[in-house]
Amino acid sequence: MLTPASLVIRLHPNDDVVIARQQLVGGTVLVGENVKVAGLVPPGHKIATRALRAGDPVRRYNQIIGFASRDVAAGEHVHLNNLEMRAFDRDYAFGVDAKPTEYVSSPASFMGIARRDGPNAGKVATRNYLGILSTVNCSATVARAIAAAFDADVLRAFPNVDGVVALTHGSGCGMDMQGEGLKVLRRTLAGYARHPNFAGVLVVGLGCEANQIGSLLGAERLAEGPLLRTFNIQDTGGTRKTVERGIALIEEMLPHANDVQREPVPASNLVVGLQCGGSDGYSGITANPALGAAVDRLVRHGGTAILSETPEIYGAEHLLTRRAVSRAVGEKLVARIKWWEDYTSRNRGEMNNNPSPGNKAGGLTTILEKSLGAVAKGGTTNLVDVYEYAEAVTARGFVYMDTPGYDPVSATGQVAGGANMIVFTTGRGSAYGCAPSPSLKLSTNTPLWVRQEEDIDLNCGDIADGGATIDDTGERLFALMLETASGTKSKSERHGYGQSEFVPWQLGAVM
Repeated sequence: MLTPASLVIRLHPNDDVVIARQQLVGGTVLVGENVKVAGLVPPGHKIATRALRAGDPVRRYNQIIGFASRDVAAGEHVHLNNLEMRAFDRDYAFGVDAKPTEYVSSPASFMGIARRDGPNAGKVATRNYLGILSTVNCSATVARAIAAAFDADVLRAFPNVDGVVALTHGSGCGMDMQGEGLKVLRRTLAGYARHPNFAGVLVVGLGCEANQIGSLLGAERLAEGPLLRTFNIQDTGGTRKTVERGIALIEEMLPHANDVQREPVPASNLVVGLQCGGSDGYSGITANPALGAAVDRLVRHGGTAILSETPEIYGAEHLLTRRAVSRAVGEKLVARIKWWEDYTSRNRGEMNNNPSPGNKAGGLTTILEKSLGAVAKGGTTNLVDVYEYAEAVTARGFVYMDTPGYDPVSATGQVAGGANMIVFTTGRGSAYGCAPSPSLKLSTNTPLWVRQEEDIDLNCGDIADGGATIDDTGERLFALMLETASGTKSKSERHGYGQSEFVPWQLGAVM
């Protein structure tokens, strides 16, 4: 445990930098480092502990986070003015760190909802919603109007229903009908239609869009029934009639949706999507490793955790390939990295178009530094499989799903893959939800917790403050995850977040 008296955090004996725990002024002596600070250094930012020559690799976490772009004196602030990205080889060492998972003898449980019929039969829910999905942007307005008819007053008669939500998007037409973009959209919509947190789903189309309802059902092997209903605006006869029909169909589903009760189920039914947004210099020190400690517990109890955001593990993927259960699994991850390098090159971008301005203000300089902190969310157990965006996650344990780094798009893919909870770390602040799955938010530093406590579920800043350990915080988080899965509302749910954050990944040209 850190002591409150420490001015900086050293993460590894071989590191070339330490992290400021508070704003440091020039002339401050760092006891134990034999270094005097040169100039003003904000909290969460890096300080060189030895002189560096231009071109020298700079290490944090005992990993390269970049290269000195000029000579750097000991005690100097290390950031955008003197640290840069360069290409270098990484050793993927497939599977060398894989080890048998030590499962617990008495798994934990939570109060879940076992689905026994409909598209999600055999799965376990953490929430109980009715959902309205639009096939295309043109049917988004009617989908929202249908959902709006079921406010709190109407749902008071159905106390076991968490809500009726409309999940709409801006795509579904103007796209290659044989292309990857339409396949990804259909896979995403189908994942939500099958999601256990939906007791029933209504799919609303326009009628002439590229993403035809019939083709969607056929491609994804979905069958219409009492709990999966579909229709088009053009067939129904216009907006008013469509809204009225949609309301009538949801009214038919409500009694069935309400006829559920929570029961004890093993923690192995928990599937958690891991997210970080608005990261800062503390993310890889506090909230991300604390989430990793909770993930290790979840895996040992038989559950599943999904790490994603490929542009934000770039440069740290070798830490995951070393934990792959097989070379084939590790190579699947490397293949996604190569795809992203090609994808960004085609679009005249680069993988280091990240960190964001907010990340940089928080102390992160390069994507390598951000990625090394981000992978800590995945804990230490084996990487058992790698999935493409919105693919159904069938393996249990720690898995990877290829997604963009943009949080709403990434989490949408995870939920489509089956995540019935999201845990989201933030160092700059986040106001985020993800219906139909509850989303827990963790702060990386205490000032953020104090400033934005109404949106944050757990403060991990105590770790940097010296008042808690990573392992203790991971234990608290695991307990909070089980409590939330049992029905306790997260703060984002209390504020009504979740419908606007459904953002499927749009790939390909808009035609």
